[in-house]
Amino acid sequence: MKLADENELSLNAVRAFVQVARDNSVTRASKTLGITQSSVSRHLAVLEEYFGAKLIERRGRQSQLTDFGRLFADAVAEPLDTILFTARRMRRNGRKDANRLVVRTSLATFAYTVLIPNLREFSKEMGGVTVDVISSLSAPASTDSFDVLLTRDLMLSEPGDRWDVYDEQLVCVGAPDCVAGRGLKALRDTPVIAVTSRPDILPTWLRGLDLKTADITSGARYDHHYLALPAVTTGHSLLVTPHIVVADLIRQGLLEVLGGSRAPSGMQYRAYAIDRSSNPDVARAFCRWLTRLCKKMTEEEVSGK
Repeated sequence: MKLADENELSLNAVRAFVQVARDNSVTRASKTLGITQSSVSRHLAVLEEYFGAKLIERRGRQSQLTDFGRLFADAVAEPLDTILFTARRMRRNGRKDANRLVVRTSLATFAYTVLIPNLREFSKEMGGVTVDVISSLSAPASTDSFDVLLTRDLMLSEPGDRWDVYDEQLVCVGAPDCVAGRGLKALRDTPVIAVTSRPDILPTWLRGLDLKTADITSGARYDHHYLALPAVTTGHSLLVTPHIVVADLIRQGLLEVLGGSRAPSGMQYRAYAIDRSSNPDVARAFCRWLTRLCKKMTEEEVSGK
């Protein structure tokens, strides 16, 4: 690997050197960068030839910086991170479909019950835009390909515009013949389903209503709300859940809210239109549309429709 000109400096070589400096190992740096050890070694050789000075000293499996190498690493590590981050943020991912949007969400049940059933209206409003929906509970990275992040509990570390979509309200629901207008008295002898993916919901709801665990009967456990919903609509059980994810089932008469069971969870659903989106205008339009949709559903919820 030769430099085309003695005055040119390889950015890839600098990146490899900085990673070796961070990992103190050529082997670990090669794994982090996804290249071979020999490639990392060649990058180091290129830099040392450029500077005419040693940057790294090998000591067994460890690679330690020379005094000169430490000076260079301290000077370039942060600017290099800035360059790489800015490039990722501004990248358009090579996507050629200008009429497509990728929405990433950690709210699988919300997507299943609220978002996806209403996407046709957004697509119609935007002239036929196609919306891809992907779900993930992991924190997004700047290298992940998506345009909008919809979440309750994840943080976005890269630049993006934020919309506060919904302040979560919890209710206890059951099939109409199970609730039968009994209100909170139904808790005495009707089992309450537990959702393990949201262990915070039941304790938060109990505190909000000044109840204790001993005041309810424990029922079956399900991993997610979208698994618990068929159980509560067809069985003799109750479910504490965000109102917005059961709003349509309530409208259809498949579920009924126990009187006096409403309590805020303190959680907020947020939508982010990220700056590096391939379709930033469509991403922002989506966030505005979703905010309007949730506002409408909240107003119907409050009015009891």
